[in-house]
Amino acid sequence: MGSIFVGKDTDGLIQHLLLNKANRHGLIAGATGTGKTVTLQILSEGFSNAGVPVFAADVKGDLSGISQAGSKDHKLHDKLISRANKIELPDYEYSAFPTLFWDLYGEQGHPIRTTITEMGPTLLAQLMELTAVQEGVLTIAFDVAEDNDWPLLDLKDLKACLTFVSEHRKDLILDYGNISSQSVGAIIRNLLVLERDGADLFFGEPALKLSDLMRTDENGKGYISVLAADKLINTPRLYSTFLLWLMSELFEEMPEVGNPDKPKLAFFFDEAHLLFDDAPKALVDKIEQVARLIRSKGVGIYFVTQNPTDVPDSVLSQVGNRIQHALRAYTPKEIKAIKSSSQSFRPNPSFKTENVISDLGVGEALVSVMDEKGRPQIVGQTLIRPPSSRIGPATKSERAAVMADSPITGKYDETIDRKSAYEVLSAKRAELAKAQKKAAEAAEKAKAKKKTTRKRSSGRRRQSALGKGARAAAVSIAGDIGARIAGKHGRALMRGVLGGILRR
Repeated sequence: MGSIFVGKDTDGLIQHLLLNKANRHGLIAGATGTGKTVTLQILSEGFSNAGVPVFAADVKGDLSGISQAGSKDHKLHDKLISRANKIELPDYEYSAFPTLFWDLYGEQGHPIRTTITEMGPTLLAQLMELTAVQEGVLTIAFDVAEDNDWPLLDLKDLKACLTFVSEHRKDLILDYGNISSQSVGAIIRNLLVLERDGADLFFGEPALKLSDLMRTDENGKGYISVLAADKLINTPRLYSTFLLWLMSELFEEMPEVGNPDKPKLAFFFDEAHLLFDDAPKALVDKIEQVARLIRSKGVGIYFVTQNPTDVPDSVLSQVGNRIQHALRAYTPKEIKAIKSSSQSFRPNPSFKTENVISDLGVGEALVSVMDEKGRPQIVGQTLIRPPSSRIGPATKSERAAVMADSPITGKYDETIDRKSAYEVLSAKRAELAKAQKKAAEAAEKAKAKKKTTRKRSSGRRRQSALGKGARAAAVSIAGDIGARIAGKHGRALMRGVLGGILRR
């Protein structure tokens, strides 16, 4: 039976993460500096060796070292060898792992993008912290775009569509519901904030293909996709929404596989508390639903956070594999968290879990993984195995070399800006301006021809001529809507549990 060597506990037992139970999700928790990143690193190595692709966010930049082999010249070399001998780790040697570097900003890795349509109104509303009313208006804008076949690819497409909805709200209100111009204005202001935070780089084409995260190399090792998040983490809402979007895309697109011999993908969600901070209950419920169902798609989600209480109980109940590094108890809240965490483990008669949590050293952890029957094992005070790859970041030149040898080099480098909502609506707006100019010129000619006409009458006819031209142009802009509304329910695009488009 395939497994990942995690470490050896004080009872002399080897702790193995069983691959056929690895899609039952996991939790890696502990205070800063206790060894969470190295634990994430050794699990990623184990999955890669087993042919399982990995996706992980690199919040501090340290995880990039997984692309490089460890070295005898490393300052920790002697300690690593000593630990390997102490836990009787067989055949320990240094090695690099196949790595794909990604970056939403396109600076430290391949650009990673999605379209506004694929993100969907639910996650965008979460990203922008919209009210329920504003989210409703945003959803209407998506519906209007879908009913008129206006692709929403990037932020300028969405702004153009929102502006159209605001200008024609009187024509749309009966079929789509109330549209407040104030709500539209608030949404557009939030879009400007997203642009300032660099989110405009994330929305566009070519959009990420999930198949590029599911790669193995010529030796059968799973590629480890490392997302550069040291800059992204400064905009925590964008960071958490992106990872939630990716998780929901995996849920929607991947086929059911039941209980596979090993996961199809291991997904590490570092700084997991950002996903749940201030999240409304409705969103937490959806995250719980995705976590519960995605394991049948062969995806194992591993939440990495400082304190297990950062993750709601409804989500923690889906976690079967737990690795708890040291927690510090300086406040009543932290003492309560230690007690709560200790109660989540199956007790070990050799020690009192609550007492051990705060005494763990760096690289030690309380480990409880699932056994062959899917039951949590008795918790063990475990010395975590040393990684085979480098502890610490890859250099800039090493990162560049990995990217140059990447199987997707050049695939996402250049942005594609095809005809979409912005171009369509800009053309119609130009048509309106042209019609208005023509109407104004006609009114001026009429005025010159009938100088003797009374000013009031002339003004009425001029206003009438201008109004007629403007109305004709407005009908041209909104002309497709009436015909499309009649069949909108039959043509509406199917959306998944978190509002993204189901791409079938």
